[in-house]
Amino acid sequence: MPWPRRAKEGYAFRSCESLSRVSRSAAMRESKLLDPITLARCSKEENVNIVGIVSFLGILAWVGVFALITLAVIRSTRGKPMRSAWLGILVLAAIAIVLNVLGAGLVFIPPNERGVVVSIAAGGVRPEALQPGLHWVVPFAETVIPYSISRETYTMSIAPSEGAVAGDDSVEARTSDGQIVKVDASVIFAVDPNKVVNVHIEWQNRYLDGVVRPLSRGIIRDAVAQYQIEEVYGTQRLALTNSIHDELARRMEENGIILVDFVLRNIAFSEEYAASVEQKQIAEQLAQQAAFVVEQRRQEAEQARQVAQGQADAVVIKAQGDAEARLIQAQAEAQAIELLAAALAQNPDVLTLEYIQKLAPNIQVMLVPNDNPFLLPLPSTGGTTP
Repeated sequence: MPWPRRAKEGYAFRSCESLSRVSRSAAMRESKLLDPITLARCSKEENVNIVGIVSFLGILAWVGVFALITLAVIRSTRGKPMRSAWLGILVLAAIAIVLNVLGAGLVFIPPNERGVVVSIAAGGVRPEALQPGLHWVVPFAETVIPYSISRETYTMSIAPSEGAVAGDDSVEARTSDGQIVKVDASVIFAVDPNKVVNVHIEWQNRYLDGVVRPLSRGIIRDAVAQYQIEEVYGTQRLALTNSIHDELARRMEENGIILVDFVLRNIAFSEEYAASVEQKQIAEQLAQQAAFVVEQRRQEAEQARQVAQGQADAVVIKAQGDAEARLIQAQAEAQAIELLAAALAQNPDVLTLEYIQKLAPNIQVMLVPNDNPFLLPLPSTGGTTP
């Protein structure tokens, strides 16, 4: 993202040349924005230029020495006095020597580096690394070797163009149940600024191939061997990543390197196991579908059972209701008979009344035995006599 510009109030310096036209303090007072990347780069260039300028001045001084020597030779061939020329040569030579020694001893360390000073003194190296800034070392007796402390990423990938090594650089490991997997991983690390001297003594510039790569690959294999194949790509993947991170951080710290992060990018299986996993998934899907059908049938049967139970309960309830109704009716009839018996006991004509009520209202002829008395007077069938 580009560094923001402040409209109408100033501008951002985009080059060291534009920055050199205005001092930093003046730029800040005038609210001119400074790109921090440009500022850091210009600071480095300015400090480095100091060393270059001193060396360049030393070269110019030696050029002047040789020019004066040439001039002195020419004057001597012409018989002119040489005392002032030789004095100038000696002074200029002394200045050149001082400038060369000064240029050889000045060292600038940028913010993202530390400098290991290799010396001819006892021990062969200074115990403390040079911090960022401009430093002085003994010319021709001490040499500064810079080490970057910026974060670096080392990737081991199955993709040919992604990893630090061309081709398939993934880590091949075997799980506890004998399955082979290929692990893609990235290790983000940095040299410990406080242990740069130890890193130089033990590994120099070979810490990438001597520490980071072999430790990472070995620890990944050891960690994968503690899990089964289903745990590696399933429930225990996070635990696997954490175990690798913790062990790798401990081992790298012992060698002067800080582990910033470990990224488990991908886990690939063999073709045979991938095919078996696919078949297993298909079988699980079919089993789930069959279980769903069984459950559906069970629910339908349960629903039918509940309907039948409801119907049976309704029949039972209806039968109980009919029985209770008949019971009530029988009780009512019994009470009616008792009342009728009581009435007959008191008045025998009640039976005749009951008999009459049972006759059809439009009856005209009734046959009775000849030896039975008439209960009711019969109407005359001959008509009225004149």
